[in-house]
Amino acid sequence: MAAGMPDPHLARYRFCPTCSAAVQQLERGGRLRPTCAVCGFVLYRNPVVGVAVVVMRRGSVLLGLRSGSFADQWCIPCGYVEWDEDVRRAAEREFKEETGLSVQAGSVLAVHSNFHNPVQHTVGIWFRGRVIGGKLAAGDDLKEAAYFPLYALPQPLAFPTDLLVLEQLRAEYARRSERAVRARTRIRN
Repeated sequence: MAAGMPDPHLARYRFCPTCSAAVQQLERGGRLRPTCAVCGFVLYRNPVVGVAVVVMRRGSVLLGLRSGSFADQWCIPCGYVEWDEDVRRAAEREFKEETGLSVQAGSVLAVHSNFHNPVQHTVGIWFRGRVIGGKLAAGDDLKEAAYFPLYALPQPLAFPTDLLVLEQLRAEYARRSERAVRARTRIRN
């Protein structure tokens, strides 16, 4: 969005959510934003945080076939962080809702801005995870969940950023394999 141009999605807001006075498009932070001249409230349009847990098993990754938005496309099980939720707990909750599996969210694997949906900009956080219980059964926004080898992923993928994460995992897996081959060669020599 060019500086000084009003965000078309924010232009529909006509009244202040704090005091109900009419809002005006005023420059704030280099952009035109709905601003209340009475109480000073400024309406900012910020991204929503999405979270996902990546579970690997012997070179395969757990993916889900979506049933809601982006139906019949595959993704890393994911969802949104609620207002009062810790990002790791949200990732674990979403994973359980979608796959039936309880997981422990570990280290951050990746963080990306998602621009694929023109109506909702999200920032995604992908965590490494391990299964600690439950039984694999698709639920919530998924109609199927299964493990796929990193080099034989189903198509189409719902989200371009999932592809970035899966490519990162492929590169990591390839580096580990190369190191293992070099180590075996050293042992033999």
